[in-house]
Amino acid sequence: MPAARYPSKLIEKRPIAAGTMEFRLEKPAGLHYRAGQYFDIFLRKPAPDAEKSSYAHGFSFASAPCEPHIAAATRLRSGSAFKNALRALPDGSDLEIEAVWGDFTLRKDTSRPVVFLTGGIGVTPVRSMVAQATHDRTQHGLTLLFANRTPADAPYVDDFRQFARDNPNFTFVQAYTRTAADDPGAERGRITTDMIRRHVADVQAPVYYISGPRAMVAAMRDLLGSGKHRLILQIPCLVLGRSTPCQQPGRVLGHG
Repeated sequence: MPAARYPSKLIEKRPIAAGTMEFRLEKPAGLHYRAGQYFDIFLRKPAPDAEKSSYAHGFSFASAPCEPHIAAATRLRSGSAFKNALRALPDGSDLEIEAVWGDFTLRKDTSRPVVFLTGGIGVTPVRSMVAQATHDRTQHGLTLLFANRTPADAPYVDDFRQFARDNPNFTFVQAYTRTAADDPGAERGRITTDMIRRHVADVQAPVYYISGPRAMVAAMRDLLGSGKHRLILQIPCLVLGRSTPCQQPGRVLGHG
């Protein structure tokens, strides 16, 4: 389905972690997307010669198709003209979205379990996929290892805890590099092979979805590259002057 432009409105914005905000938008009529895909938000052009990066930006859907709104979430940086403008936008303001793109989506085949190795705001497409799978009661075996510096830095933890209660096929594991969490099942430190083995019975069996900061994606790819694993990667990249998810689906790395 080709991308199309849709009118929308900002419903509300809310903090979901330290320095991180979610923007909930009105779901346009006729919009159809798969959990894990991404879209662009377009604000009013501030000047005729304004750079596109100042009024357009790409985001993964943090929402699931089953939810009544669409949502994007982002770390707020003072140097981003677009993010400053979006944060200042009053609730109820008109905007546009362009959608949809991406194949960082959950495979329909449920014969192999799925392990998400995710850091920081890279968790947004994972929230979309887990929410939809929980809603649809699919038979996917899902495990999320979610790495952050501290619990305050981790978005959507309450959502994932609820998904784990509602979905017997979903396991949620938190990992923190600087401060321990109040969750007795949380891990301390970066994601390592040993950490994965503690939560994944057969590390050769799953399809691994990796998303997060570029350095983390590279580290996880290197970590798993010594064996034959199916890796589906998503990293931030710059396309046409705007930051968008850059997806590399279905890569098999290593020689077993």
